[in-house]
Amino acid sequence: MKINFNQWECEILIKKYPLNNRTAIELVDAEDSSPVAVATVNFPDEPLNNDEVLIKDYSENEGMYQALVDAKVISEAIEFIQRGFVQVPKCKLLI
Repeated sequence: MKINFNQWECEILIKKYPLNNRTAIELVDAEDSSPVAVATVNFPDEPLNNDEVLIKDYSENEGMYQALVDAKVISEAIEFIQRGFVQVPKCKLLI
């Protein structure tokens, strides 16, 4: 599946975090497969269902949440988790 994020056309890779086997979403360049971004964050102490992910939508990933919602990869936020100075959207994975 392809998605546009900032100036890149990307392919989405669904992987697992080794620590707790939660879903990770990575974006790679659609042309050469070079890494573009990791769209998710892994907070082991945050309760998540198997079909839920936490989206990194700050710093270099600003705009990630909306790009993934627009591409129907994730749902609108179920809730926002406060971590430090940022709110992290918790969403359902749709693919």
